[in-house]
Amino acid sequence: MTSVKNRFLPPSFVSNLQDVLKNRKMEETPAAGEESAVAAEAPEVEATAEEKICEEDVKKEEDSRPIVLVTNEDGIEAPGLRCLVEALVGGGRLNVHVCAPESDKSGSGHCVTLRQTLVASSVDIKGSTAYEVSGTPVDCVSLGLSGALFPWKKPALVISGINRGPSCGYHIIYSGTVAAAREALISGVPSIAVSLNWKKAESSDSDFKEAAEVCLPLIYAAVQDIEKDQFPKGCLLNVDIPTCPSANKGFKLTRQSTTRSNSTWQPVTLHRHMAGQYMSKEQSLGIQLAQLSRAASAAGAARRLNSLRKNIEVESVGESGKPDTPNAVKKYFRAEFSEPENGEMGDDLDYTALQEGFITITPLGLTCDAEVDVRTSTACWIKTVIDKDVPTSL
Repeated sequence: MTSVKNRFLPPSFVSNLQDVLKNRKMEETPAAGEESAVAAEAPEVEATAEEKICEEDVKKEEDSRPIVLVTNEDGIEAPGLRCLVEALVGGGRLNVHVCAPESDKSGSGHCVTLRQTLVASSVDIKGSTAYEVSGTPVDCVSLGLSGALFPWKKPALVISGINRGPSCGYHIIYSGTVAAAREALISGVPSIAVSLNWKKAESSDSDFKEAAEVCLPLIYAAVQDIEKDQFPKGCLLNVDIPTCPSANKGFKLTRQSTTRSNSTWQPVTLHRHMAGQYMSKEQSLGIQLAQLSRAASAAGAARRLNSLRKNIEVESVGESGKPDTPNAVKKYFRAEFSEPENGEMGDDLDYTALQEGFITITPLGLTCDAEVDVRTSTACWIKTVIDKDVPTSL
């Protein structure tokens, strides 16, 4: 059983989390599809007035469930998101809505799409209302909370993830997963970002299912405290799950570390660049490429061409591209990132605790103020360079 190793979170929140953990195994829900299978085999009879009232009551009860909005940065087809949605739907406690990028937007940070058309296309994800969007994770959250896509504007909770790879240290700055949760916080909606410490030689897609299961108690406790107005305010919770989720050592409150990944830039040949450019211009080749790799940029267009879906045009303002300059020297590069490297080490830091096997919970705010000692040293420096005759409040 997952345990709570740190009690720096509000006592009521910790208490609710522990209650959910204790009662989790005692709660059993019927397997999905059993009731529908029985109904299919039973003879058709006209529903009585009493039965109709019961059905209406059930619908009302389902509609009254807390709404959660799920998004990610890896794309709507990513196993992390699919396993999370499956777990949330299977629990039966939440009304699940999904608004996620149509393709992989890893490392997009808090990028927003301006002066371009965005398209939201309905996607069939069992038990949820889902849309894929031709934009960034932040676009998805902004659109999802706007009231233009869904019939509501403020869900109980926004959950971003489960990301393929940790979101620790300085990587938080680049993370589209964390940025999506941050966008929700900016809009005044509680949010949680969830990432799995994926390792190439060890991890598999099945680990996402375990990761979803171990973070469910935290999600349930969060929703419960949000309804009671007892959830921590002014921050989002950045949750990182160890490589082997089922063998975790419990939850641990942590601080952001200085861990980072080094980037290297590799030259790309003109032939390779031109081939990619030509493929993107040829629709038929683009569709073939999407069929080979759902993560390709043409995947969304291919699925919309080959299936009947509800499309919603969000914006219809376009801007023409910059024309090529004759005789301009062009060089092409591709960035590659190394595995996270150790920065500052400490038992209370996210990366250290994650490597030790804990599920880390790092509260993140919206402001970027420097530490007190940094502000003090900066003030001293400014005093030495500013004319003494110039009024200053330093």
